Amino acid sequence: MILFVDALTVIDFSYLCAKRGAVGESWIVDMTLHGQLNEESMVLDFAKVKKQIKSIIDSTIDHKLAIPSKLACQFEQNDGRVAFDYHFNGHHLAMSAPDEAVCIVEGEQIDVQSVVAFLKGQILPKMPDNVKDIEITLRPEETSSFYYHYSHGLKKHDGNCQRIIHGHRSLIGIFFDGVSMPRLQKEWSQRWEDIYLGSEEDLIEHAQLKYITASDNDYAFAYKSTQGYFEMSISQQRCEILPCDTTVECIADYLATEIKKSYSDKQVKVRAYEGVGKGAIAYA
Repeated sequence: MILFVDALTVIDFSYLCAKRGAVGESWIVDMTLHGQLNEESMVLDFAKVKKQIKSIIDSTIDHKLAIPSKLACQFEQNDGRVAFDYHFNGHHLAMSAPDEAVCIVEGEQIDVQSVVAFLKGQILPKMPDNVKDIEITLRPEETSSFYYHYSHGLKKHDGNCQRIIHGHRSLIGIFFDGVSMPRLQKEWSQRWEDIYLGSEEDLIEHAQLKYITASDNDYAFAYKSTQGYFEMSISQQRCEILPCDTTVECIADYLATEIKKSYSDKQVKVRAYEGVGKGAIAYA
């Protein structure tokens, strides 16, 4: 017997890429379970699928930075902390954080295949005996609109969004007087392709870093939140500093304000997304 659950959840995370650095991503998760009927005449109760399997996904990779195990970077993990230092395509990225902010995925790169194998290894052993196999499909949101990949961290968040490098694949909508402006949507999606969005109030001097180092052309960030102390350094070319927090509400407002500066005679509306199917709208 086969049980399927489409769009079980969405994984919002970032991953470390040899060419692109930290890449924010959002994948919709579809799940298929193969097995025998249990005493309730079910393969598995849908409520348990949604609660138990989603909980495993949330605890292992969601809102984390995924690092391939065979990536050639300096990596240390001890005393409940993880740190890495990595150079890619002439850029630099380093981070130190509580070890729950990172997920190590077997392989040379993070892609759909490696993450599917990782999740299957995490989920299947925790399934009841009547579930013999599972299939996982990871897919981006289908769209013909413009989008960008971004990473960020929210120190004021009570949950896992406080992790300093996690991210999303996000659509962007820009409107003038109610009319969609695809040219500007394309410009901003290109400007923020694989970007790190940092908050100005989290900037620190290089000398204030405790666990990692920064290159001359890096920005350095640090903050303490409920999950612990986080810090990172990143090439300035891979980062945009916002004069506010980097919640999706603030991102939408920042975009609307910046665009309004060049188009003062227009009513500007920005529809910013945080991953799949959620976001914020701002006007200027």
